[in-house]
Order: sequence, then structure tokens, then C-alpha cells
Amino acid sequence: MAQRVAERLGYRCIAREVILDACKEFNIPEVQLRRAIHDAPSILERFTHGREKFIAFFKATLLSHLLTDNVVYHGLAGHYFVEPAIHVLKVRIISDMEDRVRSEMEREGVSREEALHILSGDDHERRKWGLSLYGIDTADPFFYDLVIHIREGTTVEHAARIICEAAAFNGFERDARSQKAIERLAFSARVKAALVRVDPDAEVSANNGFVRVNVKVPVEEEDDIVAELRRVAEALPGVGRVDIKVNHRIKWSDGRLFP
Repeated sequence: MAQRVAERLGYRCIAREVILDACKEFNIPEVQLRRAIHDAPSILERFTHGREKFIAFFKATLLSHLLTDNVVYHGLAGHYFVEPAIHVLKVRIISDMEDRVRSEMEREGVSREEALHILSGDDHERRKWGLSLYGIDTADPFFYDLVIHIREGTTVEHAARIICEAAAFNGFERDARSQKAIERLAFSARVKAALVRVDPDAEVSANNGFVRVNVKVPVEEEDDIVAELRRVAEALPGVGRVDIKVNHRIKWSDGRLFP
């Protein structure tokens, strides 16, 4: 359906390449990451600060694709990262479980019980993925502008036409303000992706070359961490002034940090 919408609008359609780019940054074999996305984010737990790093790399990669506009993206909670950009149309496609079961039976050659088990498990894991990584319920209609229920008599062409018509509404036209929002998001995400290796918990906001970083570090490590954050940030193209705000954390003798 995403491909058909892209064809009708004359837009690019992206999905897998975003994941591939994130894989390159994260240094995880694509097959493993795709498996984690399908099953659960457990693979990311094997890496130090795996969740924070993956989100940073994925967000920066996705937003870099969206900078040029005229893009259809499908998969993996992309709508979570573009909320301030009002010209982005966020769509969810749903269908009746019985229809999905029949399709799964035909596609995989399994029984009804097996198909139902597979689909129920997929739904559960996708929801768990969204909650674990992004803290959102991907089934919540609040995060979408349009929810389309695919039912008997509804074709891919019908749904694609509905989406294209919605995308043509004035409220979803790109203007200077919404484009600026995407540019600001993409710039901040690129800086965050660069700094995540230094401090995965660093909070980053950036706009017009000005970068603000909030970090919580042990007082005895402050100078080294702040210096490295500043060095990495200032080396990025487009970055001018860098402002780093530090809150101190207490490091116990056993290595634990508080808060």
C-alpha cells in the first residue's frame, strides 16, 4: 500500500534502507536487527546503552531521508519522531483478524490455529517494541491522523486513493514553518547520534547552528566528558555555538550512580 501511494503521488518510498543505514551505524548485522524489530528489542540489551544508541542512529537516519520532502515511509514507528512537523500525514492500516488469518494461512501454508498464534504473537511483540523503545503504544489512534480499516470490498487501490486525497488537504502542505521544524529535528538528531557514544543519556536540542546539551555526570568525570562532548559537537558541519549544562550525579564506591 505504501508503494502504491508513492506511485500515485510520485514520491519516494523508503523502509528497508533506513534500517540498513541504522545497521551500519550500530554495527549490527542486518538480519539480527530485522529479527529484533520483528520479535522484540532484546538484542539491543546485549549492547551497552543499546536502546539509546539505536534510537539515536535510527532517528537521525530517518529524518535525513525526510528532509527532502515527498517521501512515503512505512514501518517501525517513524511517526513518533516527526510530531512537531505538521505537514507529515501519519497513517495506520488495520484489518480484521479473520482476514489476516486467512491471508497468513495461504501465504505460509499453515492451519488456522497456527496462523492465529503467529499473528497474535506478532501483534504483541510489535506493541512491546514500541513501548520498550519509544514509550508509546503503537495501537493508540492518538498518534495518527488517519486510521484505515481494510475490510471486505476494500482494495489497496481504494485505501491508497483515500491516503492521497488526505495528503492533498491544505493542512498537510509543506510551508516554511513545517519545513523548519523538520530541519530542526534532523539537525538535533544528527548531533545526538554523534554524541550518543560519549554520553548515551545526553539530552540534545539544536537550531540554527546553536546546540544545547544537558548531561548528568559524576563530578569527578565532568571535565573529561564535557570536553569530549564539546569536541565532538563542534566538529560537526553546521554547528556553531555549543552550550553544555551539567547536573552532577553521585558515584558510589561500588560504581553505582545516583540519581
